Amino acid sequence: MKFWKQTLLTLMIASPISLVQAEPVALDKVAVIVNTGVVLQSDIDTSIKTLKANAKKKGQSLPSEEILTEQVTEKLIVDTIQQQEAERLGVRIDDNRLNEAIGEIAKSNQQTVEQLRASIASEGLSYAEFREQIRKEIAASEARNALVRRRINILPAEVDNLSELLAQETNATVQYKIGHIQLRVNDGDDKSEIEAQAKELVKELNNGADFSTMAYTYSKGPKALQGGDWGWMRKEEMPTIFADQIKLQNKGSIIGPFRSGVGFHILKIEDVKGLETVAVTEVNARHILIKPTVILSDDGVKNTLNNIIRQIKAGEATFGELAQQYSQDPGSAAQDGELGYQTSDLYVPEFKHQVDTLPVGQISEPFKTVHGWHIVEILDRREVDRTDSALKNKAYRILFNRKFNEEASAWLQEIRASAYVEVIEDTEQDEL
Repeated sequence: MKFWKQTLLTLMIASPISLVQAEPVALDKVAVIVNTGVVLQSDIDTSIKTLKANAKKKGQSLPSEEILTEQVTEKLIVDTIQQQEAERLGVRIDDNRLNEAIGEIAKSNQQTVEQLRASIASEGLSYAEFREQIRKEIAASEARNALVRRRINILPAEVDNLSELLAQETNATVQYKIGHIQLRVNDGDDKSEIEAQAKELVKELNNGADFSTMAYTYSKGPKALQGGDWGWMRKEEMPTIFADQIKLQNKGSIIGPFRSGVGFHILKIEDVKGLETVAVTEVNARHILIKPTVILSDDGVKNTLNNIIRQIKAGEATFGELAQQYSQDPGSAAQDGELGYQTSDLYVPEFKHQVDTLPVGQISEPFKTVHGWHIVEILDRREVDRTDSALKNKAYRILFNRKFNEEASAWLQEIRASAYVEVIEDTEQDEL
């Protein structure tokens, strides 16, 4: 989820590119000190002129010069603090990712990259400066995303409750083709024996046994002679005992055994119509993480990881052995570095890029994330049908977006409040 795109695209789509360069001055001056960095007066002047130019094109009115200056200055202060956070975390945006972002900006403005470049040049701006500004904005957004994600806690009950609400809306249109096996419990029957038989049938069905044949053979239900086939039904048309068990499962799901007053039941979702299908790629990767310290520099970590790669390729040690010896991710190190099957969107952007692009069996070059330096190897990829969790995924995304926006706002307020900010006046200094 690349939240930086929203910020960039909002700015760039609002109107055709209209960036105004500040008038040359004999000597630029520091307008604001922000921690160990500064906001220059030319930064403020450029931003104000850009806003005025875009507002004029769209016929929008702007507040007074004083208010406009105050708003622009505050935004530049917050932007500077976020960029400092990115530097503190060691976030680096390589040229490939930067080129992708600029390509999206151009596309959103219905331009080619060459046309975007020409638009920037026509305003008297350096394309190199434009690229570096976009690089800084992306890095700041990535740092914000990484730090805000750590603050978000979504409880399973929250997801379940919201998915139930979404299900109520979806159930009106979803239809299920249902297969049913009923094992009847008569007076005097041993219920535990029949339950054990039902569990054995479920085991066989999960191992590939034909449902209709099993229904003909064992079912005492009303559709036994139709191979247990109840046909297509919406939940509101089903017997209550069926509807209570169906929670938007995907095609092929075996449900049960579950108990009713007449015995034990097994259902099969033969097919589904009208339900969003979700197919995802899960990746099983393993990695080794080493964190720089005051003693071990970034170059030292890279050399260590390159030596680990050499040992693995030379057959001197296995990836798992070296993960247990060196990796500073204790959870995966105990599992020979394995992270298990996961979708790549769970990882931070730099790690996700490696997981998405590396061929199976290949070890990456050392790369850095907010957690430290890594090497990663892809063990396997598989396609997984997640139709049964489609609404839970949707509910999770909704909750995440809500909480992200809330936590991002709180985080910005916190880093702004804790920052040292001093506005430099011509004759005096005012501390904010």
